Amino acid sequence: MPKLIQQHPYWLLALIAIVGYIFYQTLVASERYVSTAYVVLNSPSVESPNLNFGSLLTGSTVSSDLLLLREHLLSVDMLRKLDQQLDLRSHYSQPSIDRLSRLRKADVPIEELHRYYLKRVEVELDDYANVLRVQVSAFDAQMAHAINQLMLAKGEAHMNAMGQRLASEQVRFIEQQAQVLAERLHQAREALLLYQNEHGLISPRAAVESLMAVVAGLERELASLQAQRTALATTRSPQSPEMIALSARIQALEEQIAVERTRMAAQSGEALNRITLEYETLELQARFAQDLYSSALTMLESTRGEAIRQLKQISILQSPTLPEFSTEPRRLYSITVFTLLTLLFTLILQMLVAIVRDHRE
Repeated sequence: MPKLIQQHPYWLLALIAIVGYIFYQTLVASERYVSTAYVVLNSPSVESPNLNFGSLLTGSTVSSDLLLLREHLLSVDMLRKLDQQLDLRSHYSQPSIDRLSRLRKADVPIEELHRYYLKRVEVELDDYANVLRVQVSAFDAQMAHAINQLMLAKGEAHMNAMGQRLASEQVRFIEQQAQVLAERLHQAREALLLYQNEHGLISPRAAVESLMAVVAGLERELASLQAQRTALATTRSPQSPEMIALSARIQALEEQIAVERTRMAAQSGEALNRITLEYETLELQARFAQDLYSSALTMLESTRGEAIRQLKQISILQSPTLPEFSTEPRRLYSITVFTLLTLLFTLILQMLVAIVRDHRE
């Protein structure tokens, strides 16, 4: 036996390691209590009922909000909040905990504490059911339950704050734009009123239409008188009183029509066609400013509604459990796995040593 041990000392080391690990697991390892919760995230937003084939092809059915929540639960920020309220450092560094399981000391750097925290907290996402499983182990049942509850509460508050922060920024920006557009609308309307008062016209377009109606009536009357003069010329001489009176009326109508047409199309600054064109430009600017302002108000209300839909609520499928007995460490499982791995490693080492010896010989 000593000769065998001398030839294969690693088997002795493997045996010592297995016995030592069994001793540690059965007599030394501190018991840990595990609190488990299953949660989903809900919000007031209504998802579209249409089937999204892109998500089926890319596998993007996993809720991004749940992924964000998972990362926050495992973050240093969450660790700081938990340590501030529950004093994790003192709990995990108790002298009654075995040296291999406890935190080295209470005042370790935050990086070391975070590494230890990740060993005691497990957050897994079921990407098929979109359910988050939060599992916390501690050396006291009440502490494990308290950590799990506080994690869920802080996680929900963080998701709400993150969504509301973005929505608030959007609302604030649109409110500023709405104020600018309101001032622009006010200026456009004031310019339109000033132009109306300056020219004494409420609607130049209506004035032009009225003048056109007057001109059309005068032209109809002129055509009728000209027809009468033509018919009378066959029986009366041009110097007859009837012909002279009729010609005078025709000339007066022609002059009046010329005056009315000059009012509509003269090239002077007071021409109605120019006034109408300038008025329509100002009216178009005012209408455009009003449309922009209406769109901004509509978008503002829509964004406020979106801010409400950004609220997230953690729905508990299973509340954080209050463990009644310790479930970790799994002693039999750990001993079995350690023994098998140690024997396998030792066997591989023996084969390597044997190969080296064969090559030397």
